[in-house]
Amino acid sequence: MASILVVCTGNVCRSPIAEGMVRSALEARLGEAAPVVASAGTAGWEGSTAMPEAVVAASERGVDISAHAARRLLAEHVRAADVVLAMATEHRDEIARSVPDARDRVFTLKELVRLLEALPPDDPAGSLSERVHAAATLRRSGFNGNPYDEDVFDPLGLPLDGYRAIAWELHGWCGRLVDGLVGSASAARTMEA
Repeated sequence: MASILVVCTGNVCRSPIAEGMVRSALEARLGEAAPVVASAGTAGWEGSTAMPEAVVAASERGVDISAHAARRLLAEHVRAADVVLAMATEHRDEIARSVPDARDRVFTLKELVRLLEALPPDDPAGSLSERVHAAATLRRSGFNGNPYDEDVFDPLGLPLDGYRAIAWELHGWCGRLVDGLVGSASAARTMEA
């Protein structure tokens, strides 16, 4: 079964929210055939729950991350994933340095969304791995996206409204990601019929 790994620093703010949102959107579209979605942190606070503000902000967007337990990112997590979604360029670059054979499967969330959206419209949906491969090929060809807006800001230490802003941002990007990986919701319904 396909798998998606979401990575931030501590695995207590951004990545748990994004993990929950991607999982929820994929399950809504694909049901039991949805890829497995997990998260980790480059400096994961092993065993910690998501920050209370992250739990509230995610729940306000319809996603329950209250049972989340943080974990530290290991090379085997990266190797097992079909795609790794970093919350910031620093995470993407650190993962690519530590696990060079995974470089073509490691993107920032925003980078991958922009790459998927830039693929030709007549490009068949294909599997998750095929879509990620097509995005990596486009990236290698020199596609820049928006190098000034690749990161999702870390809300750690901010009040609840800061987490709400990040959850709002992630909600939009995660929805676009799922559209790019499996097609729009209307196209997915058409394919099932």
